[in-house]
Formats: sequence, structure tokens, C-alpha cells
Amino acid sequence: MMKRTFLLFSGLVLSSLCSIAQNRVKVVAVGFYNCENFFDPNHDPQKQDLDFTPDGDYHYTEAIYKKKVYNIANVIQKMGTDITPDGPAIVGLAEIENDRVLNDLVNHPAIKYRNYKYVWFYTEDERGISTAMLYNPKYLTILKAEPLHIPLEQLDYNRPTRFVLHISGVLAGDTVHILVNHWPSRSGGEKASEPRRKIAAGVDRRIADSLQAINPNTKIIIMGDLNDNPTDASVTEVLKAKAEPDNIGATGIYNPWINLYEKGIGTESYHEHWNLIDQIMVSGSFIENKNDKWKFYKHSIFNKDFLKYQTGNNKGLPHRSFTAAHVWDDGYSDHFPVLVYLIEK
Repeated sequence: MMKRTFLLFSGLVLSSLCSIAQNRVKVVAVGFYNCENFFDPNHDPQKQDLDFTPDGDYHYTEAIYKKKVYNIANVIQKMGTDITPDGPAIVGLAEIENDRVLNDLVNHPAIKYRNYKYVWFYTEDERGISTAMLYNPKYLTILKAEPLHIPLEQLDYNRPTRFVLHISGVLAGDTVHILVNHWPSRSGGEKASEPRRKIAAGVDRRIADSLQAINPNTKIIIMGDLNDNPTDASVTEVLKAKAEPDNIGATGIYNPWINLYEKGIGTESYHEHWNLIDQIMVSGSFIENKNDKWKFYKHSIFNKDFLKYQTGNNKGLPHRSFTAAHVWDDGYSDHFPVLVYLIEK
């Protein structure tokens, strides 16, 4: 029965790909990846990054850093290539320390041929990790980029968090707005920290509302490590994201990950429970597609075997860079990347 189910699934995928080719449909992949502590080994005196230096807890040497760059570059090189040979045109990133990391990443031989550029701003985060975005200029032309402050001081919470990275650009003829997020963690407990993530979600909602007030058909992509699952209040109540694309209207937000999460599928595991905190959502204008440009096609978690532990108690979980004892394990991240695909006839 399992063999027949697999063959049926394979046939459906092949049929879908053939249909794309026959109808001359263009495909663009958009990804997001939390790279887990993607530091360089140098100490920034303005940040709390000593753990990731040669004398720190992780003994983070230049040699280990180069292996980390190699591993992350190889993940990005492989993402989305089963649908489009160019891989992702856009990749939102989390836990990036600085522009040296990004320069070394885009110039790594595994992806240098794609000519990726990046957008990044120095972060308010005390540890120095921030959001960033890679983009392929073959597909995306940047019009404007800005870091958006998350006002946690409204809660009398004085520890700063990562900016929301807001980018506007032209995606192969279609104007889009992209919001790259890494919302506050669950440190101190899920419920106690929930208001912080609601504040962060409110920043995204405010930007979406202001853009859609000018043009209801504005195309918006919201992505990131939200530290909340698709069914949590920050997503369903603040962003008002919905699981089904039907009847959400151009100004609604479609979250295709809700149904996957309810099936027990995730991108990150904590205490033997799968969370799906890495998400990419799109405005309803990608569903209604009134300008006949880019339209939402499908979504997937990039959880290939090479990204997983193959044996032991962690079998099937994301293969982290370091062991629990802070020893380099030649891994990748504690998160799987996620992708959405857009199509245009």
C-alpha cells in the first residue's frame, strides 16, 4: 500500500511539473532559512558574541567558520532546484551576525554563479544576530529597504530584538513588498513572552495595512522565524492569517502552513514536539492575482535527508551545527528551510 501511495504521489508531482513545462509557466522560488548562530569568529565589542570566538564556549575558529559557510551555501544551492534550476530567487535569513558572513556566503563557489546580492542592517539585538535577505538580481530589482524597529518598550521590556526587514522591489515585472522577521523568543515561557511576538506581528500588520490602503492589490510576502506556530494568536489574530485561500480577498493573508502544522509536520523540534515556526505567508493579491503576474503556486519544507540526523535519539531531526556539549558536529541548523513557489504564465 505504501509503495502504491508513493508511486501515486510521484506521478502527481511529475504530472504537475510536466503541466508547468507544457504551459510555458515561469516559476520563482522564495525561501526562508534560520541559519542558527551564523557568526564570524571575530569579537564585536558592541555585541555579546564571545561564545562564538576561538576562546569562547564553542571554540569557534576560522576553520569551523569556513565549514559553516560551506554548509549553509550548499543548503541554499540545493533549495528549490527540483522545481526551478535557478534555485530560490529570494532567501530570507535569520541569525546572521554581519555583512562579512553575507559576503563570504554569496561568494562561496556553491552559489557564486547565481550572483546573489544581499540586504542587511546592523541589528539592535544584544547578541548581534539579525535578519537579512539574499536575492538574485536576475529576478529582483530592489527599490527600497529599511529596518523596522519592534517597539517592545511598550511592554516595559528593555531588551531589544531583531528588526523587521522591509524590502520593496520589482520581481520580474511585478512590484512586491517583503517583510523578513525573527520575532522575540519564548524565553521566560510561551505565555509570558507571547505579548512580545504580538507586538512584532503588529509591525507587519501595520505595514501591510498602510500599503493596502494605497493599493488593495499590493503584493506582500511575510516570512520569518516567528517563534510562534501558525495557529498561535500572533499569526491568526494579529496578522489575521487564514489557512484556506478561498474568499480571503486581496487584502487578506494566506498562511499555507496552518494545515501542515495541524498534521504534526514542522521545521524545528523542541522537547520531542514539532513546531512550524518558520513560515512564508502571502497577501491575498497573490491568490486573486488581478494583474496576471506572479501567483501563489505551492509551498514546501526543505527537509532533505542530508539536513537530518541519520541515527540515534535525534534521528530525523534537523542536524545542528554543534552538539549539546558545544562541539562542532559539521551540521547545518536546528531549523529546516521553507519555500513557496510563485508562477506566471
